Amino acid sequence: MNSKRPVNLDLSTIHFPLPALTSIAHRITGVILFVGLIFGFWALDASLSSPEGFESVRDALAHNVLAKLVAWGLLSALGFHFVAGIKHLLMDTGYGVDLEGGNLKAQITVVISAVLVVLAGVWVW
Repeated sequence: MNSKRPVNLDLSTIHFPLPALTSIAHRITGVILFVGLIFGFWALDASLSSPEGFESVRDALAHNVLAKLVAWGLLSALGFHFVAGIKHLLMDTGYGVDLEGGNLKAQITVVISAVLVVLAGVWVW
């Protein structure tokens, strides 16, 4: 199998278009949300276990910078993942599967997600 095709294994030299970057980020945020369920279920379990558990979770989210950062990160991942999921659903229906439509949807995804990230940050902090 002597292929004459060029092989470029240096990913830092490859220029990914915006639709590819948003698709990759959609997958990454899905993994972040899956792992983040551990923290979400722990907080839910602790808050429902007793009034003291609820107070401890509430105090952690109100005063602990790391807890706020985790909450903001998970909400940001959820916002981007949701918006990118809508973009993928539109693609599944055949809307905007051409090059121009893909670029436009990727730009809209980034803008709406940035707004959601800022709003999540304002809400958490």
